[in-house]
Amino acid sequence: MAKSGAFVPVPTAFRNFISRDANSSFPAEAGRYHLYVSYACPWASRCLALLKLKGLEKAIGFTSVKYKFGRTKDGEDHMGWVFPASDTEEPGAEPDPINGAKSIRELYELANPNYSGRYSVPVLWDKELKTIVNNESSEIIRMFNAEFNEVAENAALDLYPPHLQALINETNEWTFEGINIGVYKCGFATQQEPYEEAAKKLFEALDRCEEILGKQRYLCGNTITESDIRVFTTLIRFDEVYVVHFKCNKKLLREYPNLFNYTKDIYQMPGISSTVNMQHIKRHYYLSHTGINPHGIIPIGPNIDYSAPHDRERFSS
Repeated sequence: MAKSGAFVPVPTAFRNFISRDANSSFPAEAGRYHLYVSYACPWASRCLALLKLKGLEKAIGFTSVKYKFGRTKDGEDHMGWVFPASDTEEPGAEPDPINGAKSIRELYELANPNYSGRYSVPVLWDKELKTIVNNESSEIIRMFNAEFNEVAENAALDLYPPHLQALINETNEWTFEGINIGVYKCGFATQQEPYEEAAKKLFEALDRCEEILGKQRYLCGNTITESDIRVFTTLIRFDEVYVVHFKCNKKLLREYPNLFNYTKDIYQMPGISSTVNMQHIKRHYYLSHTGINPHGIIPIGPNIDYSAPHDRERFSS
């Protein structure tokens, strides 16, 4: 937190890159890497979405932690992502099958015993070198998109095509600042002024998306790109969590006709719905953020059906 009461995101620390080059320190090999996620986390969920869209489930395994933060080390107060003790403890979450770790924190300490940063997800793990390759979601999705095409079942899908890269980069920049991190800047602000500033930018960005999506199916044209996946993981949580929990209540997603149908459109793409576990999402935010919701009350609604029909077919695809 800044002295002004504004939320300041912390940079990620592991930034190695998997490459198709066989001489790389981290070559793109099937079975070598494992993705640790939380279904609750939008940053981790975008990586899981790419893994599903590209058809990489057989090449890269993944494991989800429990939805509620737990104590990461005996005798310490730190709360963070933890694994269940068994496959049956929490539907959707599994014990760590690779390292037997009890928490995501343990993975960071295995990779670097002197690590002192945040213990965040996603974590892309190298089973051979027993270390974290990367914990930056924007880079992991680029790796999944291009570096594993020799083992991907949907190798032809390119969510970062060369002719759209400049537009995608520009779109990612303003949607990240306004929407992806914008909802967190609203929710974690501790003073009125930074909250209102973040909320203003958030709804300006949503209005901008609504206008764009009135003219074309996706944010960068009529073909889906990584920009759409990055925004989708925030939008799918918006009415269920951010409107209430993060005070983003100026306007509901359902009040934006284009954005709401666009969210349903992406949700209905093959593989995407399996990355959206609304029980994990809602229970994580409302139970783990005790500073915002000290009594752990989980709202009963709105329980939106994102599998309902949408109107996005009116645009060519």
